[in-house]
Amino acid sequence: MGNPLSNDSSQRKPHRFGFLLLPNFSLIAFSSAIEPLRMANWVTGEDCYETVLISHDGEAVSSSFGVQTLVDCSLKDIPPLDAIFVCGASPIARTGNEAVIGWLRRQGQANVALGGIGTGSYLLACAGLLNDYRATIHWWDLDALREEFPGTQVTNNLYEIDGNRYTCSGGTASMDMMLFLIGQHYDMNLAAKISEQFICERMRTSDDQQRIPLKARIGASQPKLIEAVTLMEANIEEPLSTDDLAFHVGVSRRHLERLFKKHLQTVPSKYYLELRLEKARQMLRQSDKPALQVGLACGFSSASYFSTAYRNHYGVTPREERKRAAETEERQPAGTQFGRSTLISN
Repeated sequence: MGNPLSNDSSQRKPHRFGFLLLPNFSLIAFSSAIEPLRMANWVTGEDCYETVLISHDGEAVSSSFGVQTLVDCSLKDIPPLDAIFVCGASPIARTGNEAVIGWLRRQGQANVALGGIGTGSYLLACAGLLNDYRATIHWWDLDALREEFPGTQVTNNLYEIDGNRYTCSGGTASMDMMLFLIGQHYDMNLAAKISEQFICERMRTSDDQQRIPLKARIGASQPKLIEAVTLMEANIEEPLSTDDLAFHVGVSRRHLERLFKKHLQTVPSKYYLELRLEKARQMLRQSDKPALQVGLACGFSSASYFSTAYRNHYGVTPREERKRAAETEERQPAGTQFGRSTLISN
């Protein structure tokens, strides 16, 4: 769409985003979503974005931190909007949402772009607005979303942009999603400038996945398994042998292997290798270290061993991974009261 820093930007109509705040909404997810929009206006000196804060009845809404946030309007008197983002409750409020769900359905019928921030994705799914769409939600609620809404293509990604449906996992992932949308509306240069203002190391893409804690996957009933994995994560550069892991955890090698097979469907050595390769992939994408240094930092004794293991697992060599990541980055950007503010500007 051209350079937002050019003179032509003053001729554009601002994008108007509505944020529907549900009681007990996540404050960090909400602020991470609106701050990039405010910064877009500040960096360009133009009104690139307007925001409208909405509640069910037009009254202030309490966040998960107890902060009362003033809003601009109720569901009955919203102005025309380009997109509406549902800032969901934390944890999910599964009852009392009938009026909001009906209202969301009407917005979908009007072809308004709809987004879910954190558990806001759950309400969109309840309204049938994520059927046949890719969508995501916080890792805590992934399984529930998959089970309750089989028509939704639920992913573990940080965020998903599928047509005019925008969903993210919450937390700081809402900033990544907004940076991506800003890059689409304007250009990558503006998104990068905003990222720099927030001391954001990099703009994560929709391919980046949430890290689901092991305790959440298998529960707390297997302390020896969790202890073994914790040891693996703490010893990436100099991997421990399976015998050493078993010794430090206080079980036999055979028992440790049974635990991994039963709960993780793999053996300790393979799980450990995948952890190291995952760390290597992160380093290749986020640092400028030579591939050999990355391999050594992740416990691979030679470049050939690292390259072979990486290619067998990911289908590309470390050098090809870095090149692909660079190409992707070029294409994708990636009780106190708050005052009411419809227009976010400098």
